[in-house]
Amino acid sequence: MKVLLLGSGGREHALAWKINQSPRLTELYVAPGNAGTDRLAKNVDIQVTDFPALAEFVLEKEIEMIVVGPEDPLVEGIRDYFEADGRFTGLMLVGPGKAGAVLEGSKDFAKEFMIKHAIPTAAYFTVTRDNLQEGIAFLKGMRSPYVLKADGLAAGKGVLILEDLDEAVRELNLMLGGKFGKAGSRVVIEEFLKGIELSVFVLTDGKDYKILGSAKDYKRIGEGDTGLNTGGMGAVSPVPFADDAFNRKVEERIIRPTVEGLQADGIDYCGFIFFGLMNVGGEPYVIEYNVRMGDPETEVVMPRVKTDVLTLFEATAKGGIRNIALELDPRFCTTVMLVSEGYPGAYKKGEVITGIESADDSLVFHAGTKVSEGNIVTNGGRVIAVSSFGHTKNEALALSYKNVEKIRFAGKNFRRDIGADL
Repeated sequence: MKVLLLGSGGREHALAWKINQSPRLTELYVAPGNAGTDRLAKNVDIQVTDFPALAEFVLEKEIEMIVVGPEDPLVEGIRDYFEADGRFTGLMLVGPGKAGAVLEGSKDFAKEFMIKHAIPTAAYFTVTRDNLQEGIAFLKGMRSPYVLKADGLAAGKGVLILEDLDEAVRELNLMLGGKFGKAGSRVVIEEFLKGIELSVFVLTDGKDYKILGSAKDYKRIGEGDTGLNTGGMGAVSPVPFADDAFNRKVEERIIRPTVEGLQADGIDYCGFIFFGLMNVGGEPYVIEYNVRMGDPETEVVMPRVKTDVLTLFEATAKGGIRNIALELDPRFCTTVMLVSEGYPGAYKKGEVITGIESADDSLVFHAGTKVSEGNIVTNGGRVIAVSSFGHTKNEALALSYKNVEKIRFAGKNFRRDIGADL
């Protein structure tokens, strides 16, 4: 099977690594890819939202399957684009169409969907310039802290959690005034849920689904969950507190009603669903939906999938996923993210990375890297994820941290407390 994978981060390197293991694979291309995918596949210099260029490439190389990594092409309608073109009959695409991708593309839509289908979530109120005073009144009726979410995609930076009411009102005005561009033209004010976050990942063909497992990631740059939010500093899978009883609640109250709700609403959904959850005293609530895998969660979820991933993807694209026997590795997998100095603020690119080859018994996934003059160099804020297996969480983490020390680049930074709260 000839496969085109879209994206350039750690998520895509982990997906490429898993796809590359399939005996059914004949050729793998990654657009645009990074220095890690370059070793497993052929990188293609096409951006993920350049649909005409991607279409010509698919025809030229006789691609049979497209696997979409990031959210932007999904929200912009890549599935709809290919389905509307008669030249691509039979092309398999893993990722929802525009109607399904709005689950991530609009937080207001997602909240309405959850309320409609009785899926547990926090109370909320959606604000625009037209009902700003009602929004401020809603804020004043809430307890601190206050959660503000830009309605649209904001590259993971559109969520603010604020302790002070006056600051929340100020930030609400700034968001509606363009702080996050078009993404903040509507703002969802949400009740703060006190608990422990986790994520659960599902593949669905629109009727049935397979649960790929749970993970917990660590968003803040500083140890003890302090400092600015990032794209993710590390992750652990499975989540120790997500026992059979909790997972049963997640499936019965959240996963099944979501898939059935999409069907009931006439949304033909095919691909990943990422459930961002909060465990509140043993009860699961949905914080957000994403319509793709997470990063760095993919770097701990995909290594645990033992079933041939192309067989899973084909069943997702064509229907019949219920007939696939999904096998997961029972061991823990942990990842620690190495980031550039200054991230998530300003940072340098082009620093030479050494020591990758000396990382023994760990998986090294490239996030923000590229090849320059024969060297692998930094090319982003999040640079490399070091993933490891262990029979216990601590055993896996010890191996990740051991190999983190072997990889070097100027300004390397990482958190030393991944998984410590578990």
